[in-house]
Amino acid sequence: MTAIPSAPASTSATADRPADPSSSRRSAADAPRPAVLDLIGNTPLVPVRRLDTGPCELFLKLESQNPGGSIKDRIGLSMIEAAERDGLLPPGGTVVEATAGNTGLGLALVARAKGYRVVLVVPDKMSAEKVLQLKALGAEVHMTRSDVGKGHPDYYQDRAARLVQDIPGAWYADQFNNPANPLAHETTTGPEIWQQTGHRIDALVCGVGSGGTLTGLSRFFAKVRPGLDLVLADPEGSVLKDYVETGHYGEAGAWAVEGIGEDFIPPIADLSGVRHAYAVSDTESFATARELYRAEGILAGSSSGTLLAAALRYCRAQTTPRRVVTFVCDTGTRYLSKVYNDHWMFDQGLLQRAHQGDLRDLVSRRAEDGAVVSVSPEDTLATAFSRMRQADVSQLPVLRQGRLVGLLDESDLLAQMHMDARHFKDPVESAMSHDVHTLPPGAPLASLIEQLRRGLVAVIADDQRFYGLVTRFDLLNHLRKGLS
Repeated sequence: MTAIPSAPASTSATADRPADPSSSRRSAADAPRPAVLDLIGNTPLVPVRRLDTGPCELFLKLESQNPGGSIKDRIGLSMIEAAERDGLLPPGGTVVEATAGNTGLGLALVARAKGYRVVLVVPDKMSAEKVLQLKALGAEVHMTRSDVGKGHPDYYQDRAARLVQDIPGAWYADQFNNPANPLAHETTTGPEIWQQTGHRIDALVCGVGSGGTLTGLSRFFAKVRPGLDLVLADPEGSVLKDYVETGHYGEAGAWAVEGIGEDFIPPIADLSGVRHAYAVSDTESFATARELYRAEGILAGSSSGTLLAAALRYCRAQTTPRRVVTFVCDTGTRYLSKVYNDHWMFDQGLLQRAHQGDLRDLVSRRAEDGAVVSVSPEDTLATAFSRMRQADVSQLPVLRQGRLVGLLDESDLLAQMHMDARHFKDPVESAMSHDVHTLPPGAPLASLIEQLRRGLVAVIADDQRFYGLVTRFDLLNHLRKGLS
């Protein structure tokens, strides 16, 4: 390994000299190309072997293996380098974009490596992992609403367009209109697939966010493989499937899958070559992503679940063998708090449990599932506080051999401290509430509501066992799922 030479020590003369404000801009522009950018593209293509693909061979293009973890690294590099060539992004400039996540990560990876400021506007349904990764890269993140449509002032694209006007030297990447977006796939993704399949491919399954992937690939394969079946995978609630099949679309619904599906037709999206379209529910998308991980060991995000579900439907509908390619669009590590979190999945109604017909149906973290965060009377208050923080809860049941013996909340902890941190070593039993009002599973809903109105958490338990806690949020979420 070649050592990197250290910078020379500064002299007193240079130390006292005022900094040139343009020096950082010049150094960023003149610096060598970051090596990480050479890792974008040339991702593996692997066969699916343990899922039912009917008479077909199904292959996954692992875009999750890009250095930024998604297919959007390709367009991040393409759009920024095109803007540099065209003089649209000056040294020391600012990259602004509206993104559901992965385009922002791709842009941030490339832009920060090249020394640019990055400002991103993201909808509030984006996973926490994506937001944390964006901030770790040094991007400035503006969160906005995901329940409003184009034209609303809080719509993420409209908000980004306003920021461009307010920031001197800003360049709007505008993936929805930027020709360098589909060009990235026409010149890199398509040729890679063509080479990796040995020029033997019959169908390609894509989703549409901005439309760059589908448009670029359709242009490439129109030249080398006319007659290729282009298949659209669309989340239920998106308008794209209806538009493909009828040329018209109505009002969009809502969906939890991130990164694909739209409530309008993106300007760069060329849907004219799509021959088949499948609408995939959130439940099927998330379940398929989880099944892929269990069966093939490939950890993928929610949009990959949508694409794989559509690809499997297409494969199973065929009567003759075909070679089909789809994508693992991004890594599932960005969705550990969602797709791979049973608690979140239950809250969203994407995983179902046996219906009990009583108050146990309102318990989000059930003791019988091992989902309850608890302490024993002998644990220290430091342990209790650590578990509260880790689980983001304000109270813990105190259990001994599975039976409820008390309840500990933040106020109990604070009262025990007496402003002396040494009390964190005290046992839970010294601070917990011993007199806990419980509700049996068969208690009427009115009793639960009364308990919650008094500002108390509802403890569901009987003489035999403890079932779990019900908070006001749990009741609200139960009502919301009933409405949906």
